[in-house]
Amino acid sequence: DALKNLGIKTLDKKGASRLELLDQVEHGTIIITAHGVDEKVIKKAKEKKLEVIDATCLDVIKTHDLIKEYLAKDYEVLYVGKNGHPESEGSLGIDPKHIHLIEQNLDIDKLDPNKNYVITNQTTMSLYDVYQICNYAKEKLPNLTIAKETCQATTIRQEAIAKIPQEVDIVFIVGDPHSNNTKKLANIAKEKSLKETYMIESVHDIDIELLKNKKIAAVSSGASTPTYLTNQVIEYLNQFDYQDHNTYQKPELDMSKII
Repeated sequence: DALKNLGIKTLDKKGASRLELLDQVEHGTIIITAHGVDEKVIKKAKEKKLEVIDATCLDVIKTHDLIKEYLAKDYEVLYVGKNGHPESEGSLGIDPKHIHLIEQNLDIDKLDPNKNYVITNQTTMSLYDVYQICNYAKEKLPNLTIAKETCQATTIRQEAIAKIPQEVDIVFIVGDPHSNNTKKLANIAKEKSLKETYMIESVHDIDIELLKNKKIAAVSSGASTPTYLTNQVIEYLNQFDYQDHNTYQKPELDMSKII
């Protein structure tokens, strides 16, 4: 709905990869998101004479290069990530036969302990989840090399949200509720800081009644959330006074600062 409101048509088909979705595009420009894609997607786009703008995050490119480096050394690659996530899809597509998606410890138990492995991860995964799986893998796989790669924007946010001061009464995480790193931030806030936590897409999602008897709020956001949306939430909360109804009015969203 958020994309539709911005005038963006979504190409989607349950279970379809980005390579398959490309069949629906006959002309124009393809923008590769920060998540990156399987190289076959870019190749197919160029074969269809489409203009390709590659905006893949440098951290994701670094992970792809690392995967290729170890595959060339005949290693099996363990990729800690989420099934169906666009970043995982792009990374696994490099070599589906020798890259294994790891979502839980049970996936480690299915592997041959005699092979050489390197373990890396989806850059937006929770640091705590990645560390837990890596530690388990070290116990089970004697020939394991650990090469964790994490988006710096995600790392900084996760570490900060885990250290929220005790005096904070409520936490707002700004971002797409379907975003992996936005959900992870909210979970960390709840589990590590034990704070009352809410995910919102913009200032308009703030329920006024949640602010009753609250003195201090903490605000964080997903790595891909527009700074404009986060700042608008912060500015609104800074001026808010539950006793003064004149501070209740929420500002309009300027779409030109989002798109």
